[in-house]
Amino acid sequence: MDDDLEQLKRRQLAQEQAEREALEHADSDADALTHERRADKARYLREKLQEREQADREAAHDDD
Repeated sequence: MDDDLEQLKRRQLAQEQAEREALEHADSDADALTHERRADKARYLREKLQEREQADREAAHDDD
């Protein structure tokens, strides 16, 4: 399970970085806005995965 979460977090980080890079090279305001929103979404999802990971750790600790 932890490996899956780590892989998903890495994927979201890579997606966010790619969208931030694309944002820097956007040809139009609309294109820039699209890349910014995608980067923000990837960051949000990564943060939610981190929260889930923390909750899983706390639940495992409570079980001990």
